[in-house]
Amino acid sequence: MEILGATLRVCVDDIETAIPFYERLAGGRALRFERAGVQVAAVGCFLLMSGPAAELDVLRKVAATIAVKDVEEAGQVLAEMGADIIAGPLPTPVGRNLIARHPDGAVYEYADRLAV
Repeated sequence: MEILGATLRVCVDDIETAIPFYERLAGGRALRFERAGVQVAAVGCFLLMSGPAAELDVLRKVAATIAVKDVEEAGQVLAEMGADIIAGPLPTPVGRNLIARHPDGAVYEYADRLAV
């Protein structure tokens, strides 16, 4: 499994107010999309999320998003190493993802940019 980088997940009350700050901080423009009623903006190494409290409560349980070359391969390696694949692989607006709980209890999203 090849890890390409990590993204910090940040839940915010007002995404429109948060985006300009993070764009300036990261030195880039936000890529915006919506998923399951949650507004999302990817800005540099930050993934801003804003939406209904119930959805954000679930999203806060995921420590970070880890970019990998291939989610299918990541899922196989993680399972072999004793991780519990909670969800996925599933298609996303930019590729595929899965959610895994590591043996220590930490929960991470793994995502790739491969089209389905």
